[in-house]
Amino acid sequence: MFLLDTNIWLERLLGQGQTEVAAELLDRLSPSDMCMTDFTLHSIGVICNRLKQRDVFIRFVDDVLIDAGVVLVSIPANQMKRVVEIMERFGLDFDDAYQYVAAEIEKATIVSFDKDFDKTDQGRLTPMQVLKLRN
Repeated sequence: MFLLDTNIWLERLLGQGQTEVAAELLDRLSPSDMCMTDFTLHSIGVICNRLKQRDVFIRFVDDVLIDAGVVLVSIPANQMKRVVEIMERFGLDFDDAYQYVAAEIEKATIVSFDKDFDKTDQGRLTPMQVLKLRN
């Protein structure tokens, strides 16, 4: 299982600099091999709202979560202490620590463009690394 960090989804949704590799990753992975956190979902909602692209958010939810069935994961309240521990241990921001703990709970590999995960025990794979594994 791969936990796709927020930046993977945003690259594709917003057509940013690495949109092509993000698109290839999303096309090549089975939805059953992907998960995202509720934090990611809410972040995308906030960003789409700021950009006045609420319709993009609705299509995203329909396409990714409802139709494709990508798993949405959240961290229970009793694990928030673990998020703080990870923030302190690795010097991560809350959002990265949240992804880290969610991946830990789900036994998933983090896929991200964010190099901050490289300083953790779990590390991360880049989209290109995942694509090479899938060849």
